[in-house]
Amino acid sequence: MATVGDDRILTVPNAITTVRLLCIPVFVWLMLRPHRESWYPAALLLGALGVTDGVDGYVARHFGQVSTVGKVLDPVADRMLLGVAGITTVVMGAVPAWVGVTSLAREGLVATGFLLVAVRGGVRMDVQWAGKAGTFALMCALPLFLAGHANDDWNNVAEVVAWVFVVPGLVLGWYAAVTYVPRARRAVDTARGEAYGHAPNPTAEEANI
Repeated sequence: MATVGDDRILTVPNAITTVRLLCIPVFVWLMLRPHRESWYPAALLLGALGVTDGVDGYVARHFGQVSTVGKVLDPVADRMLLGVAGITTVVMGAVPAWVGVTSLAREGLVATGFLLVAVRGGVRMDVQWAGKAGTFALMCALPLFLAGHANDDWNNVAEVVAWVFVVPGLVLGWYAAVTYVPRARRAVDTARGEAYGHAPNPTAEEANI
C-alpha cells in the first residue's frame, strides 16, 4: 500500500533522473558533430549519466525519498538513455553492431512487457537487481567504446575494458528479461485476483522484486 511519502514528485532523486533525461539530446548532438573528437566529451557525458543512475537510487533509499513517480521514472530514463546511446553508437560505428542489436532487443522486450502488464492491469513491479546491474555494466561499456574510437592513443586499452563490462552486462540483462516473464504473469494474475476479491498470497520472490 502506498504511503503519503510515496506520492511525492519533487524529490532530489527525481530531479537527478530528470536531468539525465534532459541530457540525452545533448549526447546525440555531440555524437552527430562532424569531428570525431567530439565523441570524447560524448563519452564523458554518457559515463556521468551512467553514474547518476546509481546515485539517484542511493539518495532515494538513504534519505527516505523513494517515491512512486521515481520507481516509474527511473527505469524509463534507463530504457531511453540506453536505447538512444545504443542506436547512436552503432549507427556511428563506435560499437559492434551485434552488441547494439542484442542490447536493444532486450530493452525492447522489457519495455513491451511492462506495457502489456500495465494494459492488463497488472501490479507494478520493481526493477530487478540483475537488470540494474546489466544496465550499469552496459553504461560503462558504451563510453569506453566511444573514448577508444575518439582517441587512438589508448584505443586498445579502452576496448579491452569495454568488453570486460559488455559481456556480463548482456548476460545479466537477458537473465533479468527472461526471469521477468513469469513475474509479469504473476503480476497480472494478482491484479485479476484482487479484482475478484481473492488475491493470492505473494511468494517470497514476489515480496522481494
